[in-house]
Parts: sequence; C-alpha cells; structure tokens
Amino acid sequence: MANTIDSLDLYAKVEDLLENSEAIEKLYGYYYDILSQLSFSSLLDIGCGSGTYLAKLQKKFSHVKAKGIDLSPVMVERAKAKGVDAEATDLCMVEGKYDVITAVFDMINYLPAEALESFFFYVGEHLNKGGFFIFDINTLYGFENVAVGALITEDKERFLAIDSNFEAGEYRADFTLFEQKGNCFVKEKNQIKQYFHSKDSLGAYSNMKLISVHQITLYIDEPDKLLLVFQKV
Repeated sequence: MANTIDSLDLYAKVEDLLENSEAIEKLYGYYYDILSQLSFSSLLDIGCGSGTYLAKLQKKFSHVKAKGIDLSPVMVERAKAKGVDAEATDLCMVEGKYDVITAVFDMINYLPAEALESFFFYVGEHLNKGGFFIFDINTLYGFENVAVGALITEDKERFLAIDSNFEAGEYRADFTLFEQKGNCFVKEKNQIKQYFHSKDSLGAYSNMKLISVHQITLYIDEPDKLLLVFQKV
C-alpha cells in the first residue's frame, strides 16, 4: 500500500525535528557533483519536498530551468516560499520533457514494487532523448542498521515519537506527534512505508541504460545508499 498524502503531510510537519540535515547536505553534494559533469538546461525533481535541494541547485546552476513536484501540498507551499517553481501533482500529470530528472533522498524507496513499472515509464516519457535520471536508494545495510529503531524528539510546541522496523523488505515507521494548539496538545498518528529495491531489480523496470552507480556513506561506516544514473538512449 502506498503512502497517503496525510502521512506525507505529517512528515512535512516534523521534518525539521529529525536532525538529519548534515547527512542530507552531504547527499545533495553528490548530486551537484554529478550534475556539474553534465550539459543540461532543464531539470525536474520528483518528490521535491520543502525545496531546499532545488533552491540551492538554482544558485549553482543559474542557467537551468528547474521545477519540482510533490504529492504533499504542505511541502509544496514550503518550496514555493523558497522561490522554487513547485507543484502538488503526480508524475503522470506533468507536461513537457526535461534534460534531467532527479529523485532525491530515497524517494524511490517510497514506491512499492507494483508501482515501479508505471513510474519508470513516466520518467522516460518526460525525459529528452539522451537525458538522465538520477536518484538514490537505501541499501539493505541502510535499512537494517541505520533506519530502524526508536526516536523521541521535541521542541517548545511539538513532541514526536517514531518507532520503526524493517522486515521482509518493508520498512515501517510509526509517527506519533503531539502538537500544541492553544492550551491543548493535539495528537496525530500515521505510518510511513518504504520498500527495499536492489539495483538490478530497478534496472529490470526501465528501458533506460544504467551508466553509473555510486556508493554513499552518510551515517555510519558502510554504504547506506546507492546513487544511480540512468540515461535515455
């Protein structure tokens, strides 16, 4: 079952409490390094979130016309506030073609296997010939040794508890948020799922050519992510 917009909006509410900004910035650096080696003038970011990646990309690649899409209206409003061209829509509803498409910070892992064939089809439909699809996925090590566990964090107005586990290729994170509204705390609860996909299994869903694979270590001492670059030939 895919994640709901409600669950994505809940994640948007607590994103700043998760204390992973350093790792995310490191991941962005890998993308910018790869992009600096390419010649392109347009880019679509799938699952653009709050727009931080695109806002910084526009400063580094000022000649590029960039657009972001996300299923969460809350995230899209935050992206727009950063000056990012963003829209709350699904990939299948997007118009036009791009030189580069990106999907940053394990966005692909949010898709169950049954959704991948359609997803890769639409990626190919929105890429110019010779264009590139760049994305990262969690490794098995990343799921089993980095993502799982419990987290409790808070600020003056919010208290967040996350309990997560990984079993049979599926990662589940239960979010419980207590948010102050007036003199009361309102409880909100939802679950976010991710799915393990191997490099080889993803290649089977795509007609594009896998041209490079980069191992990335963001958190501990072994690669917890792979960054893959496909090209439409």
